[in-house]
Amino acid sequence: MHTHDCRHSHFDRRRFLVAGAAAGLLAACGGTDSGSGSVVALEIDRSTSCALDGMLLADYPGPKAQIHYAGVAEPDWFCDTLEMFNIHLSPEQARRVTGIFVQDMGKADWDAPVGHWIDARQAFYVFGSKRLGSMGPTAASFATEADAQAFATQHGGKVLKFSEVTPDMAILDGGALHDQSM
Repeated sequence: MHTHDCRHSHFDRRRFLVAGAAAGLLAACGGTDSGSGSVVALEIDRSTSCALDGMLLADYPGPKAQIHYAGVAEPDWFCDTLEMFNIHLSPEQARRVTGIFVQDMGKADWDAPVGHWIDARQAFYVFGSKRLGSMGPTAASFATEADAQAFATQHGGKVLKFSEVTPDMAILDGGALHDQSM
């Protein structure tokens, strides 16, 4: 009887370890590509720098962004939402995205935004406002359409959903953002 218990417990332990390893691999792969899923937004610190130009995010105003990729522990950070759109909407973008986050500017301080991360794919964006971000004209991000509309009423611009943003709107020279006729 004792050996049977030993084999039984050895089998259960082994099955538990295999199941744990499989769960760990799934977590490492980021699960599905359904937005934020199990991926959580990280927080900016004093040394967080932009993936495109090395600028320190904490030193500049306006909404920031982060893109998480499958198999990569740290996200790519962006000091501006337009940079995030520019990279994400690029035809060369082949890495599997497991999460994209932007800041809710309905709650975050424009001049020193910290926290208030939301799923970028669920957010509303104001393109063409008079408010400037770290790179000049930017797309302000909001959790609610009402907050985005209030911002657009006060500062100008047009409210768009994530799915309505096109690559030509995310050109980093700011050209499309200066076109107030959008």
